[in-house]
Amino acid sequence: MTTVNSTPLHAVILCHPNADSFNAAVAQRYCEAVREIGQVVILRDLYRMGFDPVLQPHELVETGDAALAADVSAEIEEIRSADAFVLVYPIWFGTPPAMLKGYVERVFGAGLNHRAMGGHERHRFMADKHLLSLSSSGNSIQWLEGQGAWVSLRNVFDTYLATAFSMDPPVHVHFSNIVDSMTQSSIDEELYRVREIARETCSRFVGTSRRQHGGLASGELVAATTDSHACTPPAK
Repeated sequence: MTTVNSTPLHAVILCHPNADSFNAAVAQRYCEAVREIGQVVILRDLYRMGFDPVLQPHELVETGDAALAADVSAEIEEIRSADAFVLVYPIWFGTPPAMLKGYVERVFGAGLNHRAMGGHERHRFMADKHLLSLSSSGNSIQWLEGQGAWVSLRNVFDTYLATAFSMDPPVHVHFSNIVDSMTQSSIDEELYRVREIARETCSRFVGTSRRQHGGLASGELVAATTDSHACTPPAK
């Protein structure tokens, strides 16, 4: 995908109750890296916004058009021009936080029903856009895989959403073993990786070949762990 006549826009959607969480640091570092490149980013911090995740009866699409709530209409206006949608969240009990699920239902899914998705109708503002997920967990990726949680999450919250909303194949980067006892050097290493991921994502919109420069290809999964040194920051 190449953006020719406008500056690429990234919509970063953060979902974590703690403003000083690892996820918040990931979202902030991603935003900083995008701005360094000269592209535009907006941060939608769902907890700080007080976003209401509860879908109301009048928002259900059964026959005809559903009535969009005022907060949903306003949110769509904020993000509809985005070229990349970046979801930043922890994995809790095998799934994203309920607030993020509510955001998907009320905002991404506004006005849609099973017939539209089953009929492969193009999404009105997400079609052909890029979906990047940056998730975290306290356990290892191997533990999540052993519980069956990882493949379920990838199928339901990556592949399904990208298909339902007519998006490009998704990319998911997971940070495992994120715990309170992490050293600052480990945190810095992971945030350095976030910076590189952001730069790679930015390159997608200026016609740069992802494979040629070793970036993340669409549909690719990278499990980043605190004991991984695949993307170690340069020594100071």
